[in-house]
Amino acid sequence: MSRRKEHKLGKVLICLFIFIILGVGVFFGVQFFTKTGIFRIPGVVYYGEGLNEVETAKLKEIFTEEVDLDKDVTIDANYTLEMPALEVGEYLYDILVPVTDFYSSETNVDVESVDQLFDEDFLTQKGIELISVSELDFTNKLLSLNGKYYLDEFDTGAVYRIINFKSEKFRDEIWPLVSSMLDKNFPGTDTVLTFAQTGVTALSRGMHTKLKSVKDPKYFAELIGPYLSSFDITHTSNESSFTDYAADRNICSDKAFFETLTAIGLDVVELTGNHNQDCGNQAALDSIDMYEQNGIKIVGGGRNAEDAKKPLELSGKGTNITMLGFNQSTGGATKGSTPGANQYYENVAAEQIKEAKDRGDFVIVDVQYYECAAYASEYEDPICDAANSAAGDQIGFFRHLIDLGADVVVGTSAHQTQTYELYKDGAIYYGLGNLFFDQVWWPGTTRSFILAHYFYNGKLLQTKIVGTVYGKDMQTKLLDADTMKWWTERLMKVRP
Repeated sequence: MSRRKEHKLGKVLICLFIFIILGVGVFFGVQFFTKTGIFRIPGVVYYGEGLNEVETAKLKEIFTEEVDLDKDVTIDANYTLEMPALEVGEYLYDILVPVTDFYSSETNVDVESVDQLFDEDFLTQKGIELISVSELDFTNKLLSLNGKYYLDEFDTGAVYRIINFKSEKFRDEIWPLVSSMLDKNFPGTDTVLTFAQTGVTALSRGMHTKLKSVKDPKYFAELIGPYLSSFDITHTSNESSFTDYAADRNICSDKAFFETLTAIGLDVVELTGNHNQDCGNQAALDSIDMYEQNGIKIVGGGRNAEDAKKPLELSGKGTNITMLGFNQSTGGATKGSTPGANQYYENVAAEQIKEAKDRGDFVIVDVQYYECAAYASEYEDPICDAANSAAGDQIGFFRHLIDLGADVVVGTSAHQTQTYELYKDGAIYYGLGNLFFDQVWWPGTTRSFILAHYFYNGKLLQTKIVGTVYGKDMQTKLLDADTMKWWTERLMKVRP
């Protein structure tokens, strides 16, 4: 090879070497400045001071030494009194609610800041506890928070625990790791079934006189209708059949009064009462036709004995309820082929409750019991507050239904509200009082309870007791907080 060719080849080799060196330099230089390749620094997890020990421990079980992150991530948490609009990387981790003793007359707790709810002295003084909504059930009493009731609002009335992740690659590398920890379902409007149970309705006698004056059957429900209509299911125990022969002195309802029931959004009518035959069998049959034609379900009564004893099955939002209604009272029961209330028989009740429980249903049993009639005065007479204030062993009878498997037992005959209690795994409300009636001369009979049930995934989260009252105007309305507090305290003095 000539010297000239050797020289030329040498130049080529030198250029190639320089190119390779430059290429390698650029390759490693890019890695150095971008912190990739051999110069890559793994992402670091930073835990903020807002996280508690349990949360930090759970996160460290996820972000172990074996997890190789590309980018740093900072994890922190905070509490809020209202559900915020969540941004990327922010997640609702838990909802904490204030509760107190089931028998407490308190309904609300006011706070100036979220920190107060983590002050042990404050909690002890108020007699409240802050628990996760996942621990909530009907044996404790959910309180409103700053006047907001969580199960009515969902985005307020509680303490919301928010965990936030800050990372440049949150979606790609953080979310796949933490999704199982954060992908939670909480109660909401679409998943909580609301069910309002009310007491005695008897749109008759003096209400008939008032109807002729006001000329509008919706007048009686004007103040309470919007509240009752807001529930998924609304119930009442109607003791008065509809007929053209209603008068000022009989317990029969002018047919116009049907609009009073539709004005409260009635879904379920209970026919266990002892007055539905006061205006004859035909009026009772016609009334059943009216309910069915308007899509109102019937429990505890019917066209005949077989019809009357049928359980009512209610379903919605992941909850199944079986409702049973029995007459254990002074009259009104069907005589076999005639319309009337469902007479209580032990073997039937036991079988129907068992069948419902075997299906996994929540079981509510309503009872038309003997009435306490010691309220005939113009002052507050507390005799009828107590269970067993009427004939018979009311306490033993109602508790026996819980023993048979019922979850909630409700007395729907009392014209004056009675006490209530937890018993074993259930709850008993001995008497709800008058929702609609003309008994304005005895103060105790002008008030009633609405049992506002809240169900979630087949479980009873809460029964909020809501008071109502009517006066000589016969317009039922919600009871004020001070009277409700005094009243429930009085009832608690005589609980079994």
